[in-house]
Amino acid sequence: MTKLNALLIVCFAAVLASSVRAQTSGVNNAELNGNYAFTFTGIRGTGSISSVFAAVGRFTADGAGNLTNGELDTNTVGGGAAAQSFTGIYSIGADGRGVMTFNIGGGSAKLAFAMMANGNAQFIEFDASGGSGTIGSGTMEKVDTTAFSTSRITGDYAFGAAGFDNVNNRAAIAGRFTSNGTGTLTNAAGDVNAYGTDYSMTFTAANYTVSNTATGRGTMHLAFTFGGTPDTMNFVFYVVNSGKLFMMESDGVSPATPLLNGVFAQQQIPAGGFNNSSLNGNMVLYLTGFSVCSSGSRVPKAGVGLLTANGSGALSLTWDENYCSAPNSFTSAAGRYSVAANGRTSITIGGNILVAYLESLNQAILFDFDVNALFGFAEPQAAGSFNNGTLKGTYAGYVTNPTGFGVTAFSGEFTADGASPSGNMTGSEDIGASNGPVSGAAFKATYSVSPSPTNGRGTMTVTSGTGGNAVIYMVSPSKFVAVSLNDPNPAVLDFELSSAPASVSLSSLSLNPASVTGANSSTGTVTLSGPAPAGGAQVALSSNNTAVARVPSSVTFAAGATSATFTVTTSAVAASTTVSISAAYGGATRSASLTVTPAPPPPPTLSSLTLSPSSIVGGLQSSTGTVTLSRPAPAGGVTVMLSSSNATVARVPSSVIVPAGATTATFTVNTSAVLVSTSATISASYNGTTRAATLAVLL
Repeated sequence: MTKLNALLIVCFAAVLASSVRAQTSGVNNAELNGNYAFTFTGIRGTGSISSVFAAVGRFTADGAGNLTNGELDTNTVGGGAAAQSFTGIYSIGADGRGVMTFNIGGGSAKLAFAMMANGNAQFIEFDASGGSGTIGSGTMEKVDTTAFSTSRITGDYAFGAAGFDNVNNRAAIAGRFTSNGTGTLTNAAGDVNAYGTDYSMTFTAANYTVSNTATGRGTMHLAFTFGGTPDTMNFVFYVVNSGKLFMMESDGVSPATPLLNGVFAQQQIPAGGFNNSSLNGNMVLYLTGFSVCSSGSRVPKAGVGLLTANGSGALSLTWDENYCSAPNSFTSAAGRYSVAANGRTSITIGGNILVAYLESLNQAILFDFDVNALFGFAEPQAAGSFNNGTLKGTYAGYVTNPTGFGVTAFSGEFTADGASPSGNMTGSEDIGASNGPVSGAAFKATYSVSPSPTNGRGTMTVTSGTGGNAVIYMVSPSKFVAVSLNDPNPAVLDFELSSAPASVSLSSLSLNPASVTGANSSTGTVTLSGPAPAGGAQVALSSNNTAVARVPSSVTFAAGATSATFTVTTSAVAASTTVSISAAYGGATRSASLTVTPAPPPPPTLSSLTLSPSSIVGGLQSSTGTVTLSRPAPAGGVTVMLSSSNATVARVPSSVIVPAGATTATFTVNTSAVLVSTSATISASYNGTTRAATLAVLL
């Protein structure tokens, strides 16, 4: 919450920075346990000079305070380092705040982090001092090690990344690909904001490989043209799961090549593709960029808002931002949007144009089309009305994607009481400022959230220190985002539920049906051990094979609810495949298996009817009819109906059965003596198809 008031931070820093006290006791070290991937976005500075810095990597936490199997890639102006091995230690206190040290070669990096309810963590770098060092933040997320292979990266993906060049010009990209699991990316589309000028990206090549199946490290190469100019980008990535990669550009930073850092995430494309109805309802937007002010100065810019789409191309946006170090806002601004089948979405609001690439319904990666190069995300707002009682519980908070060395990073744990008409939030935060770290700074604020006129929009007033104001937007009872109106160097602030009440735990996960034919869906039901708390509950969801079965990232419980449902969407499969669907809440995980089966072959059709012989003497001879199917008859066989146009001359049984697995069956046509030669038409009918043959009956 430090971003709510820069003066408050300075006050704390002056008192505490000279003697940073230990903030953790290690009593909760077990909360960080297993394999994690991480991404970090920062600014490195010395005096008045600053430059972009980024990192991606992975490690194993043993639950007892030790880090092993560490590996990270860094990039910055002047060059980074690839696949560096590291070890480390960490300690987590009773309130869920932790410190971590990476031991990398002959140096080290210190981080402060805050644990979330799903076992992931938000972190900042915590070792700048004396006006120099690195200011930045990132996330650590649990990984699925079974996805550490090229073949597991399959299906449709959206991507987005943003950053700066070597002289701090801002750039961003967003787009989408289809991966075939062999390293080739097809059906590519993308857009780039190149320092304020926007172009479509026409891809000439795109490929990837998971080069280290032990660490999940991989590389990606993109070749494209924009504005008629050929270009290439190379990225290094670390696998989180088969539906998510943390990616960072690995090219040297120059005027022609900005350092971009971002994410590669599974697209959940509805049957028939995306269209305007894919945006329908409320979604919360949060973006950061770089203001170019009238004075010629450039300072960080950040904004949050609520976009409401009608499913038919019309929208409205309520927006609050800190622009050129001053508050700016508008309410219910009308706009238009258009969604292509691949998820590319064009949004126009007044004179502002944004491009978005949908990950799923009402969820997107997006950036704007001006020199500010605002970049960020849109998330669907949970159903229901939001008020003070909705914002209740313990939240992990941090500053996201800082875009200037003057941004003061923080991570911490905060408790909101949900009181009305004025809620209270208290907590402790760890501050990473250029003049030195501050550990365990106290925080106190009041807040008010309303469902009207903008659902989930609220205000917050800092009541500790010298005060400050912010605007908040509720995504769900488990998450809200905010932007400070006072801070001269703003960023988006992210708060997510950090712990589940001890009295409520994750009880079960079930799927109905537990077996579906590919391209059909199943309904998942998550059950808690008791009613969800007043602020609701958010349960994280995952699939171990997103190419076959996909789930939303989470499901939200309304306050007092004991169960919630979600949809599992599946793809067509060539062979029966079992997928594990998991739910995580409060440190507990429950799983259920879904069997996805191939679609049954279409029923056979009636191909032909033949008669042998086709000319016989009436009353003395008979003919043999043969019916033929297009494919073997299914279990139970096939009944083909028979008829004759002249039953007094030529008679057939009412039907003939083609046995299971066979394609033909025969029957006898009996005839009567005739006074003159004549004919009869013999017909066979099955599944809407009729075939006929003519029999000549001779005197």
